[in-house]
Amino acid sequence: MKKIALLLSLFFSLSSCQNAPENQDPIPKHDSFKITSKAVNETRTINIWTPEEYTKSTDSLPVLYMLDGGTKEDFPHVANTLAELIKAKKIQPIILVGIENTERRRDLTGPTQVAKDKEIAPVVGGSEKFRAFVKDELFAAINKRYRTTAEKGIIGESVAGLFVVETFLQHPEMFDFYIAFDPSLWWNNQHLVITAKEQLKKFPTGEKRFWFAGSNAEDIYKSTRALSETLKSENIKNLKWQYSDEPKEQHSTIFRATKVKALEWSLKK
Repeated sequence: MKKIALLLSLFFSLSSCQNAPENQDPIPKHDSFKITSKAVNETRTINIWTPEEYTKSTDSLPVLYMLDGGTKEDFPHVANTLAELIKAKKIQPIILVGIENTERRRDLTGPTQVAKDKEIAPVVGGSEKFRAFVKDELFAAINKRYRTTAEKGIIGESVAGLFVVETFLQHPEMFDFYIAFDPSLWWNNQHLVITAKEQLKKFPTGEKRFWFAGSNAEDIYKSTRALSETLKSENIKNLKWQYSDEPKEQHSTIFRATKVKALEWSLKK
């Protein structure tokens, strides 16, 4: 029974964003376009929200790239939250770029040697190809269509949070700031946590910011707390980081419960 419970926990962890009721949040005014990617060999839908400040000036703005970024996924509630925080002058104006899913578990997981991990979906382990799509194709498409600064970040929850942490540790130069809610760091026998110290020794010299949170899910908080301890011991001077331990939150509630403080910490004016 304990194994069954664990497997169910892992399943819901990997599919949490897709279980939310459709149109739960008002869909804000936004742009959308499709991009045909060579890296992932398919056409992807991209949703873009811009704040009022973008249309009222000629200023360029930083960009927040969002995983699970479909209009029936997490894009609406994050865009609405950004609008409220910007209006209250609690964060700087920013462009939100939502990447809609096709094969979520394929794109957002790295390779694994664990047989049970491989049962989660027909195809897993495609994070490098997906990251190449974002870096080599999507960045250029957004910069061409919108007035953007060089500053950019990435946000994700659950298995999307896993992708965020994997990118932070293995390709830290790709973004200036990283936000991960309840990242599925149990993937591949906690490989990212176990190798974090080694990866951090190769950390770039530019300033980076990393905010992450862990709920009361046992398969999550053990790994997020362990990563926090590693970051504390390594004490990288050019890295500002914050771990939000949230034992009162469940895996299904932590994103909405902590998104405001995550965004305020990462984007405060």
